[in-house]
Amino acid sequence: MAVACGLSVANIYYAQPLLDLLTRSFDISSAGATTIITVTQLGYAAGLVFIVPVGDFFNRRRLIGVVCLITALALAAAALSPAFGYFVLASFVVGLSATTAQIMVPMAATLAAPAQRGAVVGRVMSGLLIGILLARAFSGIVADIAGWRAVFGCAAVAMLAQTVLLWRVLPNNGPPANAMRYGQVLRSVGALLVDEPLLRRRIVYGAFGFAGFTITWTVLPFLLAGAPYNYSETTIGLFSLFGAAGALGASLAGRFHDAGHGRWATGGFLLLACASFVFMDFNAHSLTAIIIGLLLMDLGVQGVQILNQSTIYTLRPDARSRITTAYMGCFFLFGALGSLVAGIAYEAGGWPGALAVAAVLEGCALAFWCTEARSPRSAATER
Repeated sequence: MAVACGLSVANIYYAQPLLDLLTRSFDISSAGATTIITVTQLGYAAGLVFIVPVGDFFNRRRLIGVVCLITALALAAAALSPAFGYFVLASFVVGLSATTAQIMVPMAATLAAPAQRGAVVGRVMSGLLIGILLARAFSGIVADIAGWRAVFGCAAVAMLAQTVLLWRVLPNNGPPANAMRYGQVLRSVGALLVDEPLLRRRIVYGAFGFAGFTITWTVLPFLLAGAPYNYSETTIGLFSLFGAAGALGASLAGRFHDAGHGRWATGGFLLLACASFVFMDFNAHSLTAIIIGLLLMDLGVQGVQILNQSTIYTLRPDARSRITTAYMGCFFLFGALGSLVAGIAYEAGGWPGALAVAAVLEGCALAFWCTEARSPRSAATER
C-alpha cells in the first residue's frame, strides 16, 4: 500500500520539474506553465470531494481499481496531447484520479491496530512522500533522455500494472450494511467540518503549510533553469531528493503521535518549516543555503502532515474516508491556490517575492498553533 500510494500521488508531480521545458514546448509564459500545477491540484481536490468519501460506503478494492485505470488513461492522454489546452485537461483528470492514495491511507488506518495506527499511517505516508520525491527525479531524467512525453507514457504503463496488482492483493472487503446514498455521503462531509473543531484546526495547520511548500517548489525550477545556474531538467528533478527529510519526518511524526506527544510535536515541526526561511537564500546567491532551507521545510511540512492525519483518524472510525475528504480537500485547494500565487509572485518579485509569500503562509500556521498551545481545553481534547 505504501508503494501504491507513492506511485499514485507521483502522477501529480511529474510536471513540476518540467515547467521550463513545457513553457518552451507549448510556447507559453511561466505564469501560464504554473497553471498546469494549479489545475492538477484542483483536480486532486475535486477527486477528494467526489471520489474519496465513497470509500466509507463502497468496496474499496473495486473503487481503487477503477480509479487507477482512469489515471492510466489520463496519463496516456497527457503524453499524446497536441496542444496546451489538451494537456491541461488531461492534467485535471490525472489529479482527479490520483486520489487513489487518499483512499488507501484511511484503509490502512482501519486495518491497523489502534496502538500502532500512527506508525502505520506514517509508514504508508512515507511511501507516498518517497513517491513524490522520486517522481520529480524520474521526470527530470526521463525528459532529458527521451522528452517530456515519455515521462507521462511511462507513468501510464506503471499505473496500468498497478491496477492489476492491487486488484490481486488488496482485501476484498464489502460495503457496510448501513450504506448511505451518494448525496448523503457528500452532505455528511460538510457536517464533519461543522461538528469537529479539531478537524478544522488541523486543516488550518496543513493547508497553510502546504500552500507555502507548494509556492517554493513550484518556482524553484524557474530559478534553477535560469542564470547563474542553468541546470538541466535532470539536475532540477534531482533536487527533490533533498526532500528525503520529509519521509524521515513522516516516520518520526507517527511515533510521536503514538507516544502521546502529537500536539507539541506539531508545534516543533511547524517551527522547523518557518525556520527554513531563515536559511533560504532570498538573493539566490548560495545554493547550499537553499538546499538547507528545502531540507528543513520538507521535514517540517511533512511531519505536520502525518501528525494531522494520525490525529484526525482518531475522531470518527466509521468516517475515515470522509474525514480524509474534508482534510485533504482543503489541503490541496490551498496547494492549488499556492501554485497560482507562485506564478504571479515570481513574475512580480522573482525568487525573493515568492519566498516572502511562502514564509508568511508558514508563519500563519505556526501563529495559529500558538493559540492552541495556550488553551488547556484544546490540549485535553486532543489527548
